[in-house]
Amino acid sequence: MKISLVLVLVLSITISKGQRISKYVYVPQLVGGWWNITSNPDLGIYTSPKQQPVDFGVWQAADGTWQLWSCIRGTKAGGFTRLFYRWEAKSLRDTNWMPKGIAMEADTSLGEAKSGLQAPFVLKENKTYYMFYGDWNHICMARSTDGKHFERILNSDHSASIFYGPMGNTRDPMVLKTGKTFYCYYSAHLEKNDPAIQIKTAVFCRKSKDLKTWSEPALVSGGGTAVQHTGWYGGDAECPFVVKIKKKYILFRNQNYGKDNFNTQYSSSDPMNFGVGNDLFKVGELSIAAPEIIKIKNQYYIVALKPELNGMRVAKLKFVKRRSR
Repeated sequence: MKISLVLVLVLSITISKGQRISKYVYVPQLVGGWWNITSNPDLGIYTSPKQQPVDFGVWQAADGTWQLWSCIRGTKAGGFTRLFYRWEAKSLRDTNWMPKGIAMEADTSLGEAKSGLQAPFVLKENKTYYMFYGDWNHICMARSTDGKHFERILNSDHSASIFYGPMGNTRDPMVLKTGKTFYCYYSAHLEKNDPAIQIKTAVFCRKSKDLKTWSEPALVSGGGTAVQHTGWYGGDAECPFVVKIKKKYILFRNQNYGKDNFNTQYSSSDPMNFGVGNDLFKVGELSIAAPEIIKIKNQYYIVALKPELNGMRVAKLKFVKRRSR
């Protein structure tokens, strides 16, 4: 589905009218250096000199081990060339996590695009692990009891899709639970580069109370100066990740991978509004790509892609409270 110019303008104007600038914000800052945790894996017959580990998810399984699943793109799997690969470690502080092999491939019999899997994210709710991922066109779900072996949750049309759109290539889901509400943030972009439309890619959000029924999409972030840091029309609002600190929500919004990796951050009191077409909530910029933030006791950690796009790295992170501009 395509989002029209009129819809973008209506959403932008509606959100802008409700914008309130807080008296204080939280600014993310790296602490110390990075340590590498994964490298480019051996995919057997799918191995390619062009392959790159990209969007990923990190979580702790039921047995206490840390799991990392990454979308590997540029493989010899055919189609859109993507699949999920898995690593494991005893501690987030470990280096050289143990490769565990290919974890999941697209299932075209369920409507998934051939080799189109993207950006796994895992949320633990009670004793069940829920994996959200993209199949190139839809956001899908799978579940697990041990946090290692996942099975797709199929709906009435025999697919794992929970929603898609309003733009194309619906991808990069991340879910935050606050109170009794689940917020699923994700990215999508126009299927063609239409110069008449100012916002070509955006972060959307849908809400749910039960992980089954989801609201209509709301545009929560797009445009602003972040668009200056991407190499293509669909890349300035990718890999959203939201962290809640007290009554504030900090959005990490990605623009670029590789040696020019770039990510912009926003701090807002409203989880549904990080600014559309402006920088009113912008608080920082970091040379990172596709970050995921993890909190262990009182310490935050950030996991991100290596600039060489051959694995992942970890560093400590802190959020500095300051008065807004």
